[in-house]
Amino acid sequence: MVLCYHRVSTAEPHRLAVSSDAIESHLRLLLRRYEPGTAADVVEGRARVVHVTFDDAYRSIEAALPILERLRVPATVFVCTGFADDGRPLRIAELRDDVDAAPGEWATLRWDELRELSERGVEIGSHTVGHAHLTRLGDDELEHELRDSRAQIEDELGLACPYLAYPFGEHDARVRRAAEQAGYEAAFALRAKPDRWATPRVDLYWRDTGLRGRFRLSPLLWGAAQFRPWRYGSAG
Repeated sequence: MVLCYHRVSTAEPHRLAVSSDAIESHLRLLLRRYEPGTAADVVEGRARVVHVTFDDAYRSIEAALPILERLRVPATVFVCTGFADDGRPLRIAELRDDVDAAPGEWATLRWDELRELSERGVEIGSHTVGHAHLTRLGDDELEHELRDSRAQIEDELGLACPYLAYPFGEHDARVRRAAEQAGYEAAFALRAKPDRWATPRVDLYWRDTGLRGRFRLSPLLWGAAQFRPWRYGSAG
């Protein structure tokens, strides 16, 4: 099972945020049934593993790293490379009002911080250049988002970048084919039929604690179902 988080916060009840305590609770629950695994373990089909991913590379995720290290659960951070030079907030259209209200809460990780994460054993993957809706792009724009982000990550970190996470969880046959052609080994979606180019993840948010969190992490819910991906602009 692959978990997908975004921001980490203990103070702001924003739908994209989740507390460190909630992450620990989710993982302790899952580690009763699953073993920690890497992204490669998931992609290669190793059974009964749990892996953690963070989309957007918000600086706040550093608060969760001690928990992951203590529980020995590997993680992948998917970064939008167009923001990593200066770590500016991810001010995309769907989040503009939230970012303008509290820009510091939405700061992203800079390249030097991403290098430090990599040295701590966190894998760094691509979330494209600018968090675009990939299915809406022309072929040239799509290639730019996929190829250039991967190339910059490899150049900045000096490591291979085999994995991509689709912004908004959006993909179609053309996007999946472009991801393969761009040199990725696999791509992660949100709720989707299992496929190497749309590896499903359980997306978790502020309200996913207690019984609701247990329900969202139930194997009965996620084992074989297909769901419509959650949207940034949705009510929850």
